[in-house]
Amino acid sequence: MSPIPDELIEQVRDAADIVALVGEHVDLRKTGSDFRGPCPFHGGKHRNFAVIPKKQMFYCFVCHEAGDVFTFFMKKLGMEYPTAVREVAQRCGITIPERPTGGPDPREPLFSAVAAAAEWYARRLREADDAGPARKYLEERSFELEKLWPLGLGYAPRGEEFRTAMEKLGVTPDVMLNAGLLVRKDDGNLRPRFWNRLLFPIQDLRGRVVGFGGRVLLEGQPKYLNSPDTPIFHKGSLLYNLHDARHAVRKADRAIVVEGYFDVLRLVDAGVEEAVAPLGTAFTPEQARLIKRYTQNVILLYDSDAAGLRATFRAADVLLNAGLRVTVATPPPEQDPDTLVLRGGADAVRAVLEDALDVLERKLQLLDRKGWLASLSGRRRALDRLLPSIRAASDNVTRDLYVNRTADALGISRQSVIQEAERGRWTAPSTAQAPVTGPATPLRPKRSSRSAPERDLLRVMLREPAWRGRIAERLQGLIVLEGAERQLLDLLGKAGPAVSGGELLEDVGADARGLLAELLAEQWGSPNVDAVVDGALKRIESRALEKQLRDIDRQISVATEQEKMELAREKESLSRQIAQLNPARWKVILKRRSRSAP
Repeated sequence: MSPIPDELIEQVRDAADIVALVGEHVDLRKTGSDFRGPCPFHGGKHRNFAVIPKKQMFYCFVCHEAGDVFTFFMKKLGMEYPTAVREVAQRCGITIPERPTGGPDPREPLFSAVAAAAEWYARRLREADDAGPARKYLEERSFELEKLWPLGLGYAPRGEEFRTAMEKLGVTPDVMLNAGLLVRKDDGNLRPRFWNRLLFPIQDLRGRVVGFGGRVLLEGQPKYLNSPDTPIFHKGSLLYNLHDARHAVRKADRAIVVEGYFDVLRLVDAGVEEAVAPLGTAFTPEQARLIKRYTQNVILLYDSDAAGLRATFRAADVLLNAGLRVTVATPPPEQDPDTLVLRGGADAVRAVLEDALDVLERKLQLLDRKGWLASLSGRRRALDRLLPSIRAASDNVTRDLYVNRTADALGISRQSVIQEAERGRWTAPSTAQAPVTGPATPLRPKRSSRSAPERDLLRVMLREPAWRGRIAERLQGLIVLEGAERQLLDLLGKAGPAVSGGELLEDVGADARGLLAELLAEQWGSPNVDAVVDGALKRIESRALEKQLRDIDRQISVATEQEKMELAREKESLSRQIAQLNPARWKVILKRRSRSAP
């Protein structure tokens, strides 16, 4: 049976009437906004089984079975996932074309392992005595536990119980390690990655749990710990709660982006169901494109302190660059979305969202409050703060409006704003190549020490074709390559595993052909591919963090004393992240020997 594209699965899920389909097997009656009936899984007589149309999901408050319409067909009728999708599609009048199969998904054991882990962690939080502090922590933050159970929150205890339980289910240590559930210690032994943490399951757009975000209880560092990048989990390509929120995003024609898991839970509890959050890292272009599938409008609702404002404007630039319309909502001083709801309820949230300002207007507002617009030197500095948003705006109308508004606010000419914006804009070098006639000697591209980890990844993509798609996906948003390296990366990312490196020679320009020939001529041997890829990605990620450190150093020189304190804390946090990545450890060097070498 052929794989079904994600877009078609979404179409089927959106078209399905989950109440009607589940109602064929359960006697459902409307109760408020939900439908209740006896659970078909544990044979209950009371109406503890809920179908929640606005979330397109079901949940039993007794046996805790949960899922979407596909999960119901799988669990009730014993279907495999593709069969369930096709069955629901047939009921909805949607045709799924048959195509030759590409074989089973090699990642399926990882999906199964993470799903089993999610169920184990969730049951542990609900029932285990040692999870009492985690339940108490949630109650102290004024969450109703019964409302959280359908969301699948879990608890990871200390010790080896998790690993033992998973092995009893038939999940091998290697699978757990590859799924990010175990971590290898310095002595080579494996232990559970999550230890005494409250866990937030992170789902892909199909509703599959692919990873976790863990909040430490009591003392410990780091405060939040995500699953590592794996073949099924890439933190820069996912948004927390988007699987549940996308229907609300479409309906409201906006997405509310907040910083953390608890902010999302609090807003959803207050009725703002279109809330999503990045996974504890800087906002990425992939996350912006995810939102763009469902709306053109984004409201950023981050903390109101200096660090929150910096994160707001960094995220805004990424969203603007994706062609989205971005406004900024600001909670009262010393509040975040979580405390905003606790203190003022849903009305306070709505008032803050209604007062949201366009990101450029918000910058101007802050600069005016600082008094920068009242002097010549201040207006010069203010322009530097406004230029990133102008440069980021990929929409022509938005960019034109930003130029006009900046010129008016600073009392300068429109042409001056344009010239300053263009002066700092990165321009991609031309990749046009002179026509090649006859057999040509491959050109040796100019080497750059900056691209060393990218070169390692290109080598893997050439020699290990099965890795091509995964590497291309994980590189999105992490790097900006130029010229031959960019051409070759794009080409390899699109090439199927069956395409050999030699076959690509005729599909690239002269510079890229020279680089390709050079890489093909190198001795490959039998390196540890996992180590090569992991090491290269860690070096690339640490390089991005180092750039943020340099940006902070530049900001400190013109910051207020309060801002300097915030910047120092942010700098310390970035330094810890770099130390955890330990890029020096991952300088994987492959031997470079030409085929003609003796």
